[in-house]
Amino acid sequence: MLWRPRGILDESVVNEIVVFTDTAEARAGKPFNRFADLSALDAVDLNFKFVFHIALHRRLSAKPKPPVKSAFYVTSRATAHYAKLHAMLTDYSPLDVSLFTDRAAAAKWLGVPVEALMQE
Repeated sequence: MLWRPRGILDESVVNEIVVFTDTAEARAGKPFNRFADLSALDAVDLNFKFVFHIALHRRLSAKPKPPVKSAFYVTSRATAHYAKLHAMLTDYSPLDVSLFTDRAAAAKWLGVPVEALMQE
């Protein structure tokens, strides 16, 4: 799954992708990796409490499932900060979260061609 948000990353945008991901996971019937390209964001308007609750939700929803990889492509201090926070809060869960500043490295980690992460 490839997600490329634009504009301002706020609670409503994150809630939308969480609902989308939960629905996609339920429909897929098997685990799938995901890639979040945060390079097109203009700003991040989140806080610790919200990210904590989202990470807790993701931990609980992932618990009975096999491991999945979640790669975050970050290009700013703000996106790196919140992606790192999410990674720390989901550590030791089936969610294997990693941050990247290079798409090729993310593609290698996910086991996909780099072109798959460049799609619009």
